[in-house]
Amino acid sequence: MTNQMLSKVEGNVLTLERVFNAPRELVFQAFSDAEQLKQWWGPRGWSIPVCNVDFRPGGIWHYCMKCEDKAQGDFYGMESWGKGIYAAIATNEQIAYTDYFSDSEGNVSADMPSTDIILQFVEFEGKTKLINQATYASPEALQQVLDMGMEQGITETWDRLEEHLQNAQ
Repeated sequence: MTNQMLSKVEGNVLTLERVFNAPRELVFQAFSDAEQLKQWWGPRGWSIPVCNVDFRPGGIWHYCMKCEDKAQGDFYGMESWGKGIYAAIATNEQIAYTDYFSDSEGNVSADMPSTDIILQFVEFEGKTKLINQATYASPEALQQVLDMGMEQGITETWDRLEEHLQNAQ
C-alpha cells in the first residue's frame, strides 16, 4: 500500500519526496484543513488533541501532538507542541511556512531549530508527488532534528496520510 519516501540531505536542506495515490486537490486539502490534519498528522501512536488552522498567508497553525500509545514507554503521555506560520499558499500547488517547536501558548522554543518548509504538490502519472523541502539555519540544526528521529516520524506520518487519503476517496 505505501511506497518509499526519498530523502536527501544537502548541507542545511532536507528534501523528502513521496508519491500518493490520490489527486493533488485531495492531498492539498489534507494539509489545509484542521479536521483532516487531526486524522493523520504525527507518528503512529500519537493524536492531535489541539489543531487550530488559520490557512492564509500570515496565518498560524498551532497544534499539539500527544503520545497515546503505552508501548512507546517514556513517550507515553508526552505532548509536543508546534506552530507554523504560513508565508505563501498557491491552492493545490504549494504551501510555504515556517515551522517552530512551541509551547501550549504558541511561544516559540529558543532551544529548538525552526524550519522553513516548502511543500509542492505535483501531478504525477495520475497521482500526486509531494515534495517537502525543509531548510534549517545550519547543517548542525538539521542534524539536531535528524538525531531526534524526525525521518522515522515523517515516514509514519506520511504512511498515515496515505491511509487517510485512501479512506477519503
